[in-house]
Amino acid sequence: MGLTGRQKAAMLLTSLDSSTATELLKGLPPQDIEEIGIELARLEGLGQRDGKEEVRVAREFLTSLAKGRNERAGLRSFLNSTLLAVVDRDKAEQIQSRIRKVSQKRDPFAAIRSARTDELVLALEGEHPQTVAVVLAELPAKKSQEILSLLSEELGLKAVCRMTNQETLGAGVRERMASMVSARLKTFEGEVVLERPERREQSLRRLAIVLSGLERELRDRLLEEIKNNDEETCRTVRNLMITWEDIPSIADRSLQEALRTVEAKTLAVALHGAEEELSRKVRSNISDRVAAALDEEASLMQEPLPKEVLEAREAVVKPLREANEADKLRFVQR
Repeated sequence: MGLTGRQKAAMLLTSLDSSTATELLKGLPPQDIEEIGIELARLEGLGQRDGKEEVRVAREFLTSLAKGRNERAGLRSFLNSTLLAVVDRDKAEQIQSRIRKVSQKRDPFAAIRSARTDELVLALEGEHPQTVAVVLAELPAKKSQEILSLLSEELGLKAVCRMTNQETLGAGVRERMASMVSARLKTFEGEVVLERPERREQSLRRLAIVLSGLERELRDRLLEEIKNNDEETCRTVRNLMITWEDIPSIADRSLQEALRTVEAKTLAVALHGAEEELSRKVRSNISDRVAAALDEEASLMQEPLPKEVLEAREAVVKPLREANEADKLRFVQR
């Protein structure tokens, strides 16, 4: 189907800087501005853009949009600056209110998609896992991933498990869930509601632990979704599922099978400076012959560089990760 005039106008506005968008809207009746604003809200709610379609629409209106494409006029800037520059404040507030109502009716999750990550995390904490699952399924993959890594581990795990049965929920139930979350979000608007001191790797580590506890089929499907969005992040998450620090929590039999593939020299470097609990766990799961070779290597080697220690530990963890990928790794605790 071809685009309507309002759809073309809204798409064009997303490609222009705010001052140019304002000039184009000047002189239009408030009703037309409202309709374009509703369509703009719908486009932003989708969370994705069609570059080819934007170019086609832009060429249809103008011969070139080469200048002024760096500053985008999204929904918030449109409502907060462009709209106020075209009509008076009272009229702008009325239009904003109608846009929100129409957008919410057409797409109950529109306001949720446009909310900040920190707002969503706070709004979802304490909600039922099924509600969290429905919201995550409605968000772009990257945003869902970030929110999942910041939620409590228990809630995140339960929510991911429920993301597989979305088709059993009726439209009315989903709308009520969206309404509840949207209502909570309104209380956080315009505020910095969540401090995020965690480094990115720490957040991804939490996500990795949640995913590693899932059944293999579901875990692989979620990892594939992350990979499609960001291959490097997916690789990091896979590696963080099993780390050197996880060794004490691995079941003896699984650890024994993995350590059989590691040379005594590599193991000696990896254990240099290791915590006593971890070192004891490794030594209790190797044979007397390997333990003797390990002691000999440790007595002969020079002080290893930090880089060498990290590389050796990665070599020890590698077979553990492979076992985890094959769903053969077992834990005594996590």
